[in-house]
Amino acid sequence: MNDKNYITPGGLRSLQQELKQLRTVERPQLTETISWAAGNGDRSENGDYIYGKKRLREVDSRIRFLLKRIENAEVIDPALLSGNEVRFGATVTILDEEDREKTYTIVGTDEVNLDKKRISWKSPLAKALLRKREGDVVTVRMPKGEEDVEILKVTYQALEAGA
Repeated sequence: MNDKNYITPGGLRSLQQELKQLRTVERPQLTETISWAAGNGDRSENGDYIYGKKRLREVDSRIRFLLKRIENAEVIDPALLSGNEVRFGATVTILDEEDREKTYTIVGTDEVNLDKKRISWKSPLAKALLRKREGDVVTVRMPKGEEDVEILKVTYQALEAGA
Protein backbone atom coordinates (compact mmCIF):
# COMPACT_ATOMS: atom_id res chain seq x y z
CA MET A 1 0.00 0.00 0.00
CA ASN A 2 1.67 3.20 -1.19
CA ASP A 3 -0.89 5.80 -0.13
CA LYS A 4 0.18 9.39 -0.42
CA ASN A 5 0.51 11.05 2.96
CA TYR A 6 -0.75 14.58 2.35
CA ILE A 7 0.81 16.82 4.97
CA THR A 8 1.63 20.47 5.61
CA PRO A 9 5.27 21.61 5.98
CA GLY A 10 4.72 22.04 9.74
CA GLY A 11 3.27 18.55 10.01
CA LEU A 12 6.27 17.07 8.20
CA ARG A 13 8.63 18.95 10.55
CA SER A 14 6.77 17.47 13.53
CA LEU A 15 7.20 13.92 12.19
CA GLN A 16 10.88 14.55 11.46
CA GLN A 17 11.45 15.98 14.96
CA GLU A 18 9.76 12.99 16.59
CA LEU A 19 11.87 10.60 14.48
CA LYS A 20 15.06 12.43 15.44
CA GLN A 21 14.10 12.35 19.14
CA LEU A 22 13.43 8.61 19.02
CA ARG A 23 16.63 7.81 17.11
CA THR A 24 19.08 10.10 18.92
CA VAL A 25 17.72 10.24 22.48
CA GLU A 26 15.14 7.64 23.46
CA ARG A 27 16.45 4.58 21.61
CA PRO A 28 20.10 5.02 22.76
CA GLN A 29 18.91 5.50 26.36
CA LEU A 30 16.81 2.34 26.15
CA THR A 31 19.62 0.22 24.72
CA GLU A 32 21.93 1.48 27.49
CA THR A 33 19.34 0.57 30.15
CA ILE A 34 18.76 -2.86 28.59
CA SER A 35 22.50 -3.57 28.45
CA TRP A 36 22.88 -2.53 32.10
CA ALA A 37 19.85 -4.64 33.14
CA ALA A 38 21.10 -7.66 31.15
CA GLY A 39 24.33 -7.54 33.12
CA ASN A 40 22.43 -7.92 36.38
CA GLY A 41 21.84 -11.63 36.02
CA ASP A 42 18.51 -13.47 35.68
CA ARG A 43 16.57 -11.70 32.93
CA SER A 44 13.29 -13.55 33.52
CA GLU A 45 12.55 -11.57 36.69
CA ASN A 46 14.40 -8.38 35.80
CA GLY A 47 11.79 -5.62 35.43
CA ASP A 48 14.19 -3.11 33.88
CA TYR A 49 15.22 -5.63 31.25
CA ILE A 50 11.67 -6.84 30.47
CA TYR A 51 10.21 -3.31 30.32
CA GLY A 52 13.21 -2.04 28.35
CA LYS A 53 12.88 -4.73 25.69
CA LYS A 54 9.13 -4.11 25.41
CA ARG A 55 9.62 -0.34 25.11
CA LEU A 56 12.43 -0.82 22.58
CA ARG A 57 10.07 -2.85 20.36
CA GLU A 58 7.50 -0.03 20.61
CA VAL A 59 10.11 2.61 19.74
CA ASP A 60 11.43 0.59 16.79
CA SER A 61 7.87 0.09 15.54
CA ARG A 62 7.18 3.84 15.80
CA ILE A 63 10.45 4.63 13.98
CA ARG A 64 9.44 2.31 11.10
CA PHE A 65 5.98 3.93 11.01
CA LEU A 66 7.45 7.46 10.92
CA LEU A 67 9.95 6.52 8.21
CA LYS A 68 7.11 5.21 6.03
CA ARG A 69 4.94 8.32 6.67
CA ILE A 70 7.84 10.65 5.83
CA GLU A 71 8.80 8.61 2.76
CA ASN A 72 5.22 8.85 1.43
CA ALA A 73 4.78 12.50 2.39
CA GLU A 74 3.26 14.76 -0.23
CA VAL A 75 3.87 18.22 1.20
CA ILE A 76 1.26 20.85 0.42
CA ASP A 77 1.86 24.35 1.78
CA PRO A 78 -1.42 26.16 2.46
CA ALA A 79 0.48 29.48 2.46
CA LEU A 80 1.03 29.03 -1.29
CA LEU A 81 -2.65 28.41 -2.05
CA SER A 82 -5.51 30.82 -2.54
CA GLY A 83 -9.08 30.97 -3.76
CA ASN A 84 -12.50 30.21 -2.39
CA GLU A 85 -12.56 26.51 -3.26
CA VAL A 86 -11.93 24.09 -0.38
CA ARG A 87 -8.76 22.06 -0.87
CA PHE A 88 -6.24 20.40 1.41
CA GLY A 89 -4.84 23.02 3.80
CA ALA A 90 -7.91 25.25 3.70
CA THR A 91 -9.24 26.94 6.80
CA VAL A 92 -13.01 26.78 6.39
CA THR A 93 -15.69 28.60 8.35
CA ILE A 94 -19.09 26.89 8.19
CA LEU A 95 -22.54 27.63 9.54
CA ASP A 96 -24.30 24.57 10.94
CA GLU A 97 -28.04 23.87 11.21
CA GLU A 98 -28.17 25.54 14.66
CA ASP A 99 -26.73 28.78 13.15
CA ARG A 100 -23.38 28.25 14.89
CA GLU A 101 -20.22 29.27 13.09
CA LYS A 102 -17.37 26.80 13.29
CA THR A 103 -13.92 27.04 11.75
CA TYR A 104 -11.78 24.04 10.81
CA THR A 105 -8.48 23.59 9.03
CA ILE A 106 -8.14 20.57 6.75
CA VAL A 107 -4.81 18.83 7.38
CA GLY A 108 -3.10 15.46 7.03
CA THR A 109 -4.00 12.45 9.15
CA ASP A 110 -0.80 12.88 11.21
CA GLU A 111 -1.73 16.47 12.09
CA VAL A 112 -5.25 16.06 13.47
CA ASN A 113 -5.83 18.12 16.61
CA LEU A 114 -9.46 18.61 17.58
CA ASP A 115 -8.55 21.14 20.29
CA LYS A 116 -7.11 23.34 17.54
CA LYS A 117 -9.95 22.49 15.10
CA ARG A 118 -7.62 20.65 12.72
CA ILE A 119 -9.40 17.81 10.96
CA SER A 120 -8.15 15.12 8.62
CA TRP A 121 -8.79 15.48 4.91
CA LYS A 122 -10.20 11.93 5.20
CA SER A 123 -12.84 12.88 7.82
CA PRO A 124 -16.52 12.92 6.81
CA LEU A 125 -16.71 16.72 7.20
CA ALA A 126 -13.59 17.40 5.15
CA LYS A 127 -14.63 14.95 2.44
CA ALA A 128 -17.98 16.75 2.13
CA LEU A 129 -16.30 20.17 1.96
CA LEU A 130 -13.50 19.38 -0.50
CA ARG A 131 -13.92 20.95 -3.95
CA LYS A 132 -16.85 23.07 -2.75
CA ARG A 133 -16.86 26.89 -2.65
CA GLU A 134 -17.87 29.76 -0.42
CA GLY A 135 -21.67 30.00 -0.37
CA ASP A 136 -22.23 26.31 -1.10
CA VAL A 137 -24.51 24.29 1.18
CA VAL A 138 -23.13 20.81 1.77
CA THR A 139 -24.71 17.71 3.32
CA VAL A 140 -22.37 16.01 5.76
CA ARG A 141 -22.88 12.44 6.90
CA MET A 142 -22.19 12.51 10.64
CA PRO A 143 -22.50 9.69 13.19
CA LYS A 144 -25.74 11.30 14.44
CA GLY A 145 -27.13 11.57 10.91
CA GLU A 146 -26.97 13.96 8.00
CA GLU A 147 -26.45 17.67 8.57
CA ASP A 148 -26.44 20.58 6.13
CA VAL A 149 -23.72 23.18 6.55
CA GLU A 150 -23.05 26.36 4.60
CA ILE A 151 -19.51 27.32 3.68
CA LEU A 152 -19.09 30.94 4.79
CA LYS A 153 -15.39 31.53 4.23
CA VAL A 154 -12.34 29.74 2.81
CA THR A 155 -8.81 30.96 3.53
CA TYR A 156 -5.29 29.62 3.16
CA GLN A 157 -2.48 30.46 5.54
CA ALA A 158 0.82 29.11 6.82
CA LEU A 159 0.36 26.57 9.62
CA GLU A 160 2.94 26.03 12.31
CA ALA A 161 3.77 22.53 13.46
CA GLY A 162 1.31 21.51 16.14
CA ALA A 163 0.03 25.10 16.42
